[in-house]
Amino acid sequence: MSYLAPPLLHQHTYSLDHAAWVDLLATTGNLLIIQDLDGVCMELVKDPLDRAIELNYVKATQAFEGHFYVLTNGEHTGKRGVNGIIERALGGADLAQAGRYYLPGLAAGGVQWQTRAGEVSHPGVSEAELAFLAAVPEKMGAHLRQFLQRRLRDSDGFNLEQAIQATVLDNIASPTANLNTLHNLLHHQREVYTDLQYAMQTLVEDLLRDAARQGLGESFFVHYAPNHGRGPDGKEIIWFGQGDESGTTDFQFMLRGAIKEAGVLALLNRYYAARTGEFPLGQDFSVRQAPHSHAELLGLVGQNFDPALMPTLVGVGDTVTSVVVTEDGEPVAKRGGSDRNFLHLIQAIGQQFDRGNVVTYIDSSGGELKNRQALKLEDHNGKTIVTQGPGDARDRDDPLTLNLVFPGGYRQYCEAFQTAAARRSPS
Repeated sequence: MSYLAPPLLHQHTYSLDHAAWVDLLATTGNLLIIQDLDGVCMELVKDPLDRAIELNYVKATQAFEGHFYVLTNGEHTGKRGVNGIIERALGGADLAQAGRYYLPGLAAGGVQWQTRAGEVSHPGVSEAELAFLAAVPEKMGAHLRQFLQRRLRDSDGFNLEQAIQATVLDNIASPTANLNTLHNLLHHQREVYTDLQYAMQTLVEDLLRDAARQGLGESFFVHYAPNHGRGPDGKEIIWFGQGDESGTTDFQFMLRGAIKEAGVLALLNRYYAARTGEFPLGQDFSVRQAPHSHAELLGLVGQNFDPALMPTLVGVGDTVTSVVVTEDGEPVAKRGGSDRNFLHLIQAIGQQFDRGNVVTYIDSSGGELKNRQALKLEDHNGKTIVTQGPGDARDRDDPLTLNLVFPGGYRQYCEAFQTAAARRSPS
């Protein structure tokens, strides 16, 4: 497939020109799609065990072989992993493996690599680190049980153990406490839910101290999702929601370096190697070796990747937040969301290399979760336009531009993706 210049979607904000987006994916030879999963190609649900994926979408990803990678804070493996969802959709693991239906790319924030055939590895991760992580789910469950037994009334009437099972995600590389189910059960007890958020924050901070005592002080960090960005110390800021907002629901205990923006470099490294036989950052490069700041990551790309071979990048995500608060009498924007930084890096790479990189946003507010703000649409002279994005309308200096949006959520996105796949010729 020869290279065709993409439409100028990268110059737009909140575009609804899905036909142009389909053309970009269908006709661009040197293309790399980097896509999140939950809320993008699957509906957001309270219990991750209830997730489902459309088989036609999974099959469509095969049309982009070598040009499509996932980048998620979830995991490929385990009872709550995406592989199990795909296997259930197909009717068994044998069919998934034989048909190479597994989604290639990075999970657990970038430390869990998977091929199309379902071969999984953890680049840069030690056995001692995996052993520490393996004990975290049990500690999360015990802490939750203690808190809920102390704070719940007999009249609350829900199954405690069932709720804990739905909350503790025993992921291999990113064990997580997901409070979505408990937020739903405690919606009439706002104070208890907020105290639960504080309790989980205390637990994960205690776990970090335990790791340090075992000589693993530089191994882990905590990812809060959604969040209000990072503070001056580089740590993410927990979001204590107000009213019906759930705020931070995911307390993910993750390996240091497992940040999505570093995953962009790891995926680019593999993309170049597949086409040239050489890894610009070295064959053993992993996200754990990457710098953490936006400027340093962008600099590393500029120093090591041949501009002539740089693909057009299409980043796809659904978690981008911002809220304006008053500090010392002045308005201050708190920007966060687990997809924000990797999408921002893709945008910046496009600007630096003069490529038409497109930031694609999926409105996932239509699912069961209440921590997403819907896009606002209006009719303007017979044409539908987006008048407000997912962030705070008062945040007028956000450096991230959402070029193309799907207000219809994952179903609308999957339909457009499948249309592009049907039109794309093998490259």
